[in-house]
Amino acid sequence: MRAAIVTGVSRGLGEALANALLERGYVVVGIGRASAARLHGPNYRFVEFDLAEPARVGDALELPFAELAAKRPEYACLINNAAVGTPVGVLGSLDAADITKSFAVNLAAPVAIANLFCRVFADDAVERRIVNVSSGAASNAMPGISNYCVAKAGLEMLTRSLAAERHGERFRAITVRPGVIDTGMQEFMRAQPKEVVPGVALFEGFYKSGQLVPPDKTAGVIVARLVVEPVEHGRTYTYQELAA
Repeated sequence: MRAAIVTGVSRGLGEALANALLERGYVVVGIGRASAARLHGPNYRFVEFDLAEPARVGDALELPFAELAAKRPEYACLINNAAVGTPVGVLGSLDAADITKSFAVNLAAPVAIANLFCRVFADDAVERRIVNVSSGAASNAMPGISNYCVAKAGLEMLTRSLAAERHGERFRAITVRPGVIDTGMQEFMRAQPKEVVPGVALFEGFYKSGQLVPPDKTAGVIVARLVVEPVEHGRTYTYQELAA
């Protein structure tokens, strides 16, 4: 039995990743505030959890993780996908509470969930993998979405830290930058006024030039290349190289 845990399964890339895994016969645990309607069946379990509360990761997720581990899968993969694009606006205009919530979802929760995954799935007899979903924003400062950029840079450091700490042949941690996907986050960004997101023309350009990729297509490539196939420990992959 091959198993996967996916965060942010209500829509977008998370929904598409969970669906692609189910189609391949994986047992999937989906995590988020809500689940997508098309995700169902005997191999799917949804765990309702608000990732804005990372301090509750252990209380909310340890039991479902342990129950999955008790099924003794030969392979277990965690995909840290969930993210929020808010708050938007240049530094100096943001509310501190919004900044804190953004980092809770985009960075603190993925680190806490990776920590729990490593503790629960500690058996070296199980092949394990953590896939952290990042963005080109991790290395490109984009005015108006600084919180997102900083959090994604931190998420990529999580991958590097896992690779530095865990050297066994049956554990791999990687990052994927999935490119520009046709999701609600893209729609939200290109709707922002220039005074809020000075780089809004970039998002408008993605849409007008037809560069946005359907979530199901991106998910299919990520699952085939980064979940199923062997990967290089600690590496950052881009959708462009995977789809070439």
